[in-house]
Amino acid sequence: MNVPDELKYTKDHEWVSAKGDILTIGITDFAQGELGDIVYVEVDTLDEILEAEEVFGTVEAVKTVSDLFLPVAGEIIEFNDSLEDEPEKVNDDPYGAGWMIKLKCSNLADLEELMSADDYKALIGV
Repeated sequence: MNVPDELKYTKDHEWVSAKGDILTIGITDFAQGELGDIVYVEVDTLDEILEAEEVFGTVEAVKTVSDLFLPVAGEIIEFNDSLEDEPEKVNDDPYGAGWMIKLKCSNLADLEELMSADDYKALIGV
C-alpha cells in the first residue's frame, strides 16, 4: 500500500499536495484499490468556491459510484482533463498522473487539520 509521507490525507481517502496556496488533490492508492477499475471521473465544480467536506465530483468504478469530498475550502481552478479519456490513470498512478483537481486554498491553516501519512496508515490498518 503506497502512502507517501509528504502528503496530507482525509478520512474520505483523498490526498493533498501543497505548493504555496495551490493544492493538488486526488484519491489514495487504498481508495482506488477498494473501488476497482475506474471508468469515469466527473468534476463539474470547476471555477467554483466550495467549503471543506462539500462534494466536488464523483468517481465511477465498474462496481460503484463514489462522491469526492473537498478536504479544505477553496476555489477549484483546474481539472485533470486527461482523466476524461484515460480514467484508468487513477488506478495506475493515483499520486501522479491520476491527480484530479487543483484548488486555490482559502486558508492554509486548514491543512493542519488533515491527517499525516502515519495517521492515514492507522485509519486503513496498514
